[in-house]
Amino acid sequence: MEKSIDESVQGQSLHLDQKKQNTRKLFIESYGCQMNFSDSEVVASILSKEGFNTTPNLEDADLVLVNTCSIREKAELTVRKRLEKYNAVKKINPKMKVGVLGCMAERLKDKFLDEEKIVDLVVGPDAYKDLPNLIKEVDAGQNAVNVILSKEETYGDIAPVRLQSNGVSAFVSITRGCDNMCTFCVVPFTRGRERSREPQSILHEIDELVQTNYKEITLLGQNVDSYLWYGGGLKKDFDKASEFQKATATNFAMLLEMVAVRYPKLRIRFSTSNPQDMTLDVIDVMAKHINICKHIHLPIQSGSDRILKKMNRLHTRQEYLDLITKIKLRIPECSITQDMIIGFPTETEEDHQDTLSLLEAVKYEHGYMYTYSERPGTSAGRNMDDDIPEATKKRRLAELIIVQRKHSELKHQSYIGQTFEVLIEKESKKSDQHWSGRTTKNTVAIFPKEQYAIGDFVMVTVEDATSATLIGTAIGYATQN
Repeated sequence: MEKSIDESVQGQSLHLDQKKQNTRKLFIESYGCQMNFSDSEVVASILSKEGFNTTPNLEDADLVLVNTCSIREKAELTVRKRLEKYNAVKKINPKMKVGVLGCMAERLKDKFLDEEKIVDLVVGPDAYKDLPNLIKEVDAGQNAVNVILSKEETYGDIAPVRLQSNGVSAFVSITRGCDNMCTFCVVPFTRGRERSREPQSILHEIDELVQTNYKEITLLGQNVDSYLWYGGGLKKDFDKASEFQKATATNFAMLLEMVAVRYPKLRIRFSTSNPQDMTLDVIDVMAKHINICKHIHLPIQSGSDRILKKMNRLHTRQEYLDLITKIKLRIPECSITQDMIIGFPTETEEDHQDTLSLLEAVKYEHGYMYTYSERPGTSAGRNMDDDIPEATKKRRLAELIIVQRKHSELKHQSYIGQTFEVLIEKESKKSDQHWSGRTTKNTVAIFPKEQYAIGDFVMVTVEDATSATLIGTAIGYATQN
C-alpha cells in the first residue's frame, strides 16, 4: 500500500526527533560514481537510528566513513591519501573510529585491516544493514568486516538521509549490480549481479521528495535500462519466473512512464544507460513526456570494433551509431554524452583514429574521457598486459579532449539566441550575483540572480557560451512555477 501524506509527514517528524536525540557524530565522504553518493545517504539513514548525526567537520567525528570507488586507480590513490589524513586526526582523537565502505572495501577486504592500521571497519556495498552490529564490534575494541554480496538487497525499505542536498535534486536508486561483465570493470565483482527495486518503494521515495518540494530526480543504477521487477530476485533468473510474474513484470520503459505520469511537474533524469540494453520503448517514453529530460548519457568506451570486442561490449560501432540515429529521429533535441577509455590493452593508432572519427560522427554534447588503468580481478587485469605507454595514453587523451571541447563549444554556440527552461540549483561558483542551473539537455546555464531563487524553473535566453557553460538572462518563470 502507498503511504499517505500524513504518514510521510509523521515519518519526517520522527526522523527529526531522532536527530535531536542522537549524540554521536558521523563524518562521511564519497568518491566515484553517483551510486556511491546515493549509498552514503542510505548509510547515514541507517546510522541515524544508531545515535549518529552527520557532521561536516572531520575533527569532531566519532566515526569517519569513506565510501570508495575501484573503477580507476586514481580514485583508489585519493582514498589512500584521505586515510593518511584520518590517521593524523586519529592521533589527536584516538577514540575516533574509521571505516571503509563501497567497491574498494569489497575488492581489498582484509588488506585494509592488515595494511592500513587506521581502519577499524570494512563494509561492502551490500552489507550496510549490518552496520549496527559491526559498530558494536568496533565499540568493543574489535575490527569488523562484512563484504558479502547479496542476491536480493536493494535498500528499497530505507529512506535516505539527503547529504549536502541543495533541496532541489535527488538521486533515487532503482537497480544494483551489473551483469554485463565488461572486461575492464570491477562492478560485477564489487556490487554483484543485477537486481531491481520494487516499483512501489521507488514511488514512495519520490512521493516524499515531492512533498518536501524537490523539483528533480535522477533514477539511478549501474545500468538502468536493465531494470526488471518481476517480484524480486536476480535479473538473470527471470527465465525461471512463473508465467504470471512474466506477464506482470515491470521494465524500465514502464517504470519511467509510471513516474512521468504520476509526477507531471517533476523533472526526471536517468543514469546510466548501456547501448546494448537501451530499447526504443524507452526513447518513445522520453519523447512522449515533456518532464523527462532530453539527455542520454550513453557510454561507448571506444570507437573501434576490435577494442569493443576486447572490452566485451556486446554491441558494435555501427549498432551504437544506429541507436543514436533512432534517438535523434524520435527526439531531435536530445543531447548525447559519452564515456571513453583511452589506451585499452593493444589499442593501436588505427583504433585511436576510429575513436576520433566516432566523436566526429556523433558530435557529443559533453564527454568523460580517461586513460585505462588496470583493475585487479577484472578479466582485462587477469588476461591482458597493460601494454600502452603512459605517454601514448596521455597524448591520445589530449587529442580526444581537443575534439570534444570543439564539439561542445560549437553545440553551445548554436544555442545563442535560443531560450531554455532552467532549474536553479545553486549559486554560481564564479559570481555570487549569478545563479547556476541546468537545462533539460543537462547543460549548465549561468545568469543574473534578479528576483529568482533556488528551486525556481525559469526561462533563460542564451547570450553567450563556452564549451562548458551557457551564459544568459532569465526572462521569466517557466510554467512549472
